[in-house]
Amino acid sequence: MASVTVRVDESTKERAAQIAEDFGFDLSSVTRAFYRQIVRENRIPLNLSYREPNRESIEALHEAEHIAERGTSRFANADEMFEVLDI
Repeated sequence: MASVTVRVDESTKERAAQIAEDFGFDLSSVTRAFYRQIVRENRIPLNLSYREPNRESIEALHEAEHIAERGTSRFANADEMFEVLDI
């Protein structure tokens, strides 16, 4: 067996330990299971995503809502759209 040392702040460790314990595990068991899953799937099984849309997406959503409320598009025609897109 090999040993692995992981440095993490105390608060994160305590919170993670509580979640693991809720499932009947300790942090060492969860870590071993995570390593086995990496090997089994030949990838790092993490979901790296934003919980909420970023600022640009939120602004685009607000713009779309405004357009829908007005009942008109942002541009009068395709030429205006392409001018803004700089194509």
